[in-house]
Parts: sequence; structure tokens; C-alpha cells
Amino acid sequence: MRKTASRIVPTAGLVAMLMAMSAGCADDPAAKGVAPPSAAPATSGSMSGTPGPAPSRVPDGAPDLQAGKEVARDIQVPWGLAFLPDGDALVSERDSGRVLQVPGRGGRPREVYRVPGVVASGEGGLLGLAVSPGYARDRYVYAYLTTSSDNRIVRFRLGDATPEVLFDGIAKASFHNGGRIAFGPDGMLYAGTGDAGQRNSSQDPRLPNGKILRLTPEGRPAPGNPTPGSPVYSLGHRNVQGLAWDEQGRLFATEFGQSALDEVNLIEPGRNYGWPEVEGKGDTRGGEFTNPLVTWPTSEASPSGAAIAGNTLYVAALRGERLWTVPLRDGRTGEPRAELVGRYGRLRTVAVAPDGALWLTTSNTDGRGEVREGDDRILRYPARAGTG
Repeated sequence: MRKTASRIVPTAGLVAMLMAMSAGCADDPAAKGVAPPSAAPATSGSMSGTPGPAPSRVPDGAPDLQAGKEVARDIQVPWGLAFLPDGDALVSERDSGRVLQVPGRGGRPREVYRVPGVVASGEGGLLGLAVSPGYARDRYVYAYLTTSSDNRIVRFRLGDATPEVLFDGIAKASFHNGGRIAFGPDGMLYAGTGDAGQRNSSQDPRLPNGKILRLTPEGRPAPGNPTPGSPVYSLGHRNVQGLAWDEQGRLFATEFGQSALDEVNLIEPGRNYGWPEVEGKGDTRGGEFTNPLVTWPTSEASPSGAAIAGNTLYVAALRGERLWTVPLRDGRTGEPRAELVGRYGRLRTVAVAPDGALWLTTSNTDGRGEVREGDDRILRYPARAGTG
């Protein structure tokens, strides 16, 4: 394996598993109970800016959340989800290290790769996946994984024997490994990392933990980053597991709170989002910290994956066992709305397919959910035309 980029600073004392992760983890296996499917979705959350009224019609191309279809089942802890140009999906199994290919219209998943070196423990394992924007030419698939010593980002072709290590030295722990990766509209690779229980690392610009990183496709610090030569794009994060861009190229990220509030943040380069000094909205220290756009009680969210279709942000909630929909207008957020409450249990990842359909994965086999027949499953909601 060739390392084309390495940690920001050596992380020799990679993490003592100081996981007094207690009431601390927003995705706490605390009592939650599975709510029955709701006919009238609840609303909750808080906003910054001036929220607009609820949409009076279904936006063109919005997914039809009443027309969901199961496209795959019996998958063990699906985590990453990324699409090939032909519409088929690649799905990572957290604990097995397998990458499965799922036909775009549904069908039996098949194993197409097994990432070597995955060490699954707690929330770690084979996590996020991303497909190269130039896949038709270079055939690269990217993965974020936990090893025996760290979290790292690798890339491979489906026929490769050994992945290429692009970025390593992200501290690992039983909790807060982050793990979401995605290519932005600028062609750069973004990665959400967790604090790995080392709270102060989020405020240390020399360390990769508790950050959103921005890298070249080769794993080097991307040109134009706030600090030249550093991969850090934003800091002060606790555990980022959702990254999504709107049509104007603005980046939104979901973040697990500790015991009070989960967040959606509008990410801007160089901004500090406050953890561990602030959870949710709070004292910005004269503008040093940036407040979130949306917050939820941790019992209603534990937000993992995020996706944007049209003018709506979709957020998959684990402990909250629902899909949050958040209207977006000029970088501001409207009133969040809860959908699919309790219908499928814990929801991990949400993504928009090349044909505009919304895909959603459950996460009931991760040791914290109530396993139902067929779990874990992948659901597809087709895009539909506007109705008014």
C-alpha cells in the first residue's frame, strides 16, 4: 500500500478508549421504543434565519415518500452508499468489510469487493463510500474504514487486491469515528471525522479528528483550504456523519450532539462550530463559533446520512427512527418535518440516485436496534413530478 498523504501530525497515542461515552453519545442505546408508523408526521426542530411557509405543492422531482419499494434486504449493518454511473449502488457492510452491488431497480445484492484490514468494533468498521466523479475513466471507489490502529481513507478498483492508502492517522475509538465521505461539486473529496472521545481534539487544528477534511482525489490537502497545506476545512465538530450540497454548491453537514442537541450546520471554510465549548446554539464568543441552522433533541434524531433533492434536505435519524425533511431557501432552513416515524426503525444513510430516486438504508442489526424480519434493508423512493 502506498501512502500518498498522511496524518496532520503523528497520532501515536491514537486513543485510549476513554469512552466514558455514557449519556454522552447521541446515538445512545438508551431506551427508545419503536413507534408505530405515523399517519400524521410530527414536526420539531429549531431554525436560524426566517423560515418560509410549508411548501404548497410537491416540488418537481421530489421523492414520493408514499411510494417506497424495498430493493434489497438481509444486509448486515449497511453504512456507506454510493452510486455507479449506470445507477447501480455500492453498499458497505460495516462489520464484514464487504462492498455489495445492488441493481438500480432492485435485485439480489452481490459481493464485488472485500476491503482488507477492516477492524469492526463499536461504531467502527467499513464506513463511508464514494465513487470517483471520473469513474468511467479511472474506475476508483473510495472508502473510509477503521483498522487496528486508526481510521483512514483508501481507494481501490473493484478488481484490485490491495487498496491504496490516501489518508491515515485519524484517531479511532469505540465511538465517534465519523466516517462519511463524499465528492463535492468542486471535485474534491470531503470527509467528516469524529472526536474519538478526545473532546479537545476538535479544537486543535493540527489534528484531523472532530473536523471536516477537504482533500484532493489523491488524498492531499486540497488547494484553497483555509490553511495552506492543511486538510482541515472546518473544525469544532463532535461526530459528523452527513454531508450534502445544494444546487448553489453550499455544504450542509449533520452532527451528533452529546446529551442535548443534534445539529445541521451550514459549513463554510475555516469556521469553528464550537464543540466541545458549545452543544447546539450558544455563546459564539463574539463570532468565534458558528451556530447550527437546525437543532433537535437527541431522542428525536441522532442524525447520520444527509442528502439534498431540489430544495429539501433529507436527514436519516438513528435513535429518532425517522427521516427528517428540512426545506432550504437561500441557505436558510424552514420548519423540519418528520416522515416515516418508527416505520422501519433506525435509519442510517440517505442518498439521491442518478435517476433522482431517494435511497434509504436501515440500521437495526448494529446492536442498538430492534431487528425485524428482512433487516437490514434498502428502500427506494422514486422521484415524482410536481402536483400543483
